[in-house]
Amino acid sequence: MFGIVRPCSHRLGENLKTQWMAHLCGLCLALRGDHGQFARVVTNYDGLLISVLTEAQAERAGSWRRTAGPCPLRGMRTASVAQGEGARLAAAVSLVLASAKVRDHVADGDGLLARRPVALAARRVADSWGRAGARGGSSVGFDTALLVDAVDRQVGIEALAGPGTPVLTVTEPTETATAAAFAHTALLAGRPGNAEPLAEAGRLFGRLAHLLDAVEDREADTASGAWNPLTATGTSLTEARRLADDALHGIRLALREAEFTDGRLAHQLLVHELGRSVDRAFGISSCGHAPEAAFGPPAPHAPGNPYGNPFGGEPPRPERRGFWAGCASALGLFCTCKMCCADEYEGPWSRRKREGCFANCECDCSCCEACQCCECCECCSCCDCGL
Repeated sequence: MFGIVRPCSHRLGENLKTQWMAHLCGLCLALRGDHGQFARVVTNYDGLLISVLTEAQAERAGSWRRTAGPCPLRGMRTASVAQGEGARLAAAVSLVLASAKVRDHVADGDGLLARRPVALAARRVADSWGRAGARGGSSVGFDTALLVDAVDRQVGIEALAGPGTPVLTVTEPTETATAAAFAHTALLAGRPGNAEPLAEAGRLFGRLAHLLDAVEDREADTASGAWNPLTATGTSLTEARRLADDALHGIRLALREAEFTDGRLAHQLLVHELGRSVDRAFGISSCGHAPEAAFGPPAPHAPGNPYGNPFGGEPPRPERRGFWAGCASALGLFCTCKMCCADEYEGPWSRRKREGCFANCECDCSCCEACQCCECCECCSCCDCGL
């Protein structure tokens, strides 16, 4: 399980939490149903946003839910899960991007992938996922060649980037890929007028995803000598934060231009929880309503703290797992429900401490507890989203 939008159950409330789980399970089952059991390993938090956006725009006349049978990941309980073209598009996008990620690890010779037999097996898996994603995208009218082209261009752009290169030049391929996926949800839902604003929201989401990944990996990449867009281009953390805040603001504005049948969950994830993800990446522990003035030096020893320890010294950072070891760890965490239910677990690849997506949130924003009259925060005066 991976992704930058990891919802806070304290903020979601029971209704939106149930909806979010329906989309998570729907993505997982769409991967299994269309592409086999092993494909479920690419289930991710950000991919399900495609399913969420599609359903948020669609009229409720269609059947967007079905009852799934007992599953070990739900404690052998049945559940209502998302189905339809949104879940299938999310599955196709997840497969193509996972395929690109594996090929990138193979090219870099990471961990066990430096060994030729393992690298060959990984390439076969990547090729299989790429073909499956292309078939899945074609079945819902989406050309995954857009994603593949963006990934291929990324390699060349990174090779040419250096000090003085605008970091947004490096994030452009990711922005283009996510813009195409977000825009296609409008076509699936029968709302072509939403394609333009959702493309803009997707473009800025892709920018954020790239920037936050770079911020979180900066220290580890420096220690290992790996390429990092911030280090390579000489982009400061202050500038990265400014770009992240601008992207958040742009996503809010873009969502206002789109028409939704029921946009509560999409709004919660792409406005409040995404803001919380930015704070978390920059070492600030707060809910998604944290005011801009809250930006500042984080607590010492904060996980992923890009500013270092102000009291001197750094806590020892555990060695990252290789790709296949990380996959095995992720599968174990997923099958034991630790990713959802544990208060804290060790990241399968980074080995950093992570919070279970439904663990109790430690929000320090008083409105999180005070605003209980609605689940979409439309009456929450401390929200600056204007909705």
